[in-house]
Amino acid sequence: MKTLVILTHPSLETSVVNKRWVEELKKYPEKYTVHELYKVYPDENIDVEKERKLVEKHGNLVFQFPVYWFNCPPLLKKWLDDVFLYGWAYGSKGDKLKNRKVALGISAGIKNVDYSEAGRYHYTLEQVLRPFETTAIYCNADYRSFFAFYGAEFEPSVSKIEKSTQDYLNFIDNM
Repeated sequence: MKTLVILTHPSLETSVVNKRWVEELKKYPEKYTVHELYKVYPDENIDVEKERKLVEKHGNLVFQFPVYWFNCPPLLKKWLDDVFLYGWAYGSKGDKLKNRKVALGISAGIKNVDYSEAGRYHYTLEQVLRPFETTAIYCNADYRSFFAFYGAEFEPSVSKIEKSTQDYLNFIDNM
């Protein structure tokens, strides 16, 4: 089954990293479906049934987003709150995510060294993203960690972006 990439980037047109990742993912429509939440829901009124059917039609699930204030963009949080409800995502009859591989594709503006206990922010990106792992565990999904691009705010080189693009697709293919 194809991998569903839930892309949540409020200004993809000005993005460097996420935009490039999406361009590459879209070259392989037989492998990936890129679902752009801000494009589909500019008014943030999420069609829950449509979203659930989309998830159910796919195998693996990847949430791709830039880190915003050490979290995800607000539309992704709303999407999770609206779609991952009792009786569908979790609970005695909520099995739609059971054993489904779930991962994250993250772009972080700050450098990797700043995401460390000794760094500027005192927490690793893994620690910052722990709520996503916990959500997957709560829904009996198979959390496969995350792929991250660090330092997006610092005008990364084309070669660094291209390498990350291939590494990201490899990460998705091997989750």
